[in-house]
Amino acid sequence: MATRYQANQLLTTNDSEPSLKDIIEKRNIKFITHYETSKLKYPTVEQIQRFTIINHIWKFNDRYWKLSSTYYGDPKYWWVIAWYNKKPIEASLQLGDKLYIPTPLSEVLEAIT
Repeated sequence: MATRYQANQLLTTNDSEPSLKDIIEKRNIKFITHYETSKLKYPTVEQIQRFTIINHIWKFNDRYWKLSSTYYGDPKYWWVIAWYNKKPIEASLQLGDKLYIPTPLSEVLEAIT
């Protein structure tokens, strides 16, 4: 099953970024290697129609990772719920807000990656 960090995801070596110059010098290293930013696409209308959407009302003590654990069986897919609802952080939500939990997870991941 796909995750945000794919084994085949491209690595980037960064030795010329001005903001990293101090870090590179302080750590006495030549460069910093990191993953490239994943590019996710929002599912098409046709793909969304194939999903089963579970409605969830945001309540006290809810957390994305808890919802992911409940609906997907794994807390590491919290970002799917946040991204699908276009609410990147929990601070974007208020008590009583409606969230949409797209399922099944395998189809959702296939559609967005």
